[in-house]
Amino acid sequence: MTVSRRSFLAATGAALAAPAIARPALAQAQVTLKLHHFLPPVSNGHAKMLAPWAKMVEQDSGGRIKIDIFPSMQLGGTPPQLYDQARDGVVDIVWTLPGSTAGRFPSTEVFELPFIGARRGIVNARASQEYATANLGKETADIKLLSFWSHDHGLIHANKAVNTMEDLKGLKLRSPNRLAGEALKALGATAVPMPIPQVPESIAQRAIDGAVVPWEVVPAIKLDELVKFHTEIPGSPTFYTASFFLAMNKAKYEGLPADLKAAIDKNSGMKFAELAGNMWDDAGALVLERVKKRGNTIITISADEKAKWIKTTEPVIDAWIKQVKEKGLDGGKLIEQAKALVAKYDKA
Repeated sequence: MTVSRRSFLAATGAALAAPAIARPALAQAQVTLKLHHFLPPVSNGHAKMLAPWAKMVEQDSGGRIKIDIFPSMQLGGTPPQLYDQARDGVVDIVWTLPGSTAGRFPSTEVFELPFIGARRGIVNARASQEYATANLGKETADIKLLSFWSHDHGLIHANKAVNTMEDLKGLKLRSPNRLAGEALKALGATAVPMPIPQVPESIAQRAIDGAVVPWEVVPAIKLDELVKFHTEIPGSPTFYTASFFLAMNKAKYEGLPADLKAAIDKNSGMKFAELAGNMWDDAGALVLERVKKRGNTIITISADEKAKWIKTTEPVIDAWIKQVKEKGLDGGKLIEQAKALVAKYDKA
């Protein structure tokens, strides 16, 4: 077949034009984000919270955002360093506890005070996120805060029965944050702060006698195999909760095109808080049944005993109000806000 000069030039011109035509497609290139956290991949937080969230973001971005999740501190560092890893761009997104760096985020601590949070995770998560929108902008200005939430009721898991304050005396218990530790001390226990991954070995080596965590965490660290007694505090308010950040590197977020920011925003804030709160409640109920079937002893302290615990831990709240006042915060006002939000969502 003979190709005319005119046909050849037309074909050549089309080929040369192809890269220009392809440029919009290049602009649609996939963005891969690294999400780093502290629990194993079998944990509910990984499998039932972070993984579904990553999938929703990917779907809403039309497949242009891919989130690779690295559990168990696989990218290095320790759990207290996670926030700075996101801030400094070592990773793109982290799931972490502000309480891992005591005093750094004082406004977040209100939900970690004794007997402020509700029994249900969905209540605490919604209340925390609304509170964050109003109060956490300054303290988290160096990252993009995707969500702030708190889990459901925490309880005491120990190698001896705890029915009263007297039973706590001398017990060495892992505390999840500074204020839960202060509350445990007020009740007579020895509080030992440590990240969750260190708990199993510490119990096995008798460095601690147990831990204060919600039900949801128990399977991930095999706590029901390490101790046999679990002490519940009835109703709301509950003894303690811990709060969490889903935080993203600010420059990485701001460098995304508007439609990809929108895909992340759509699934962050209250939507993520509700995903997390429901996960804690649903998983916690399943874990409770598992522990019952295992034959462990589950104790619920009496209402009168709970009233004693509330009275005994009041100085922890008073001391916190004084501490944050030195940082320019009105702790009493923040507590009022938190309690009002908890009450609002507890009725919902």
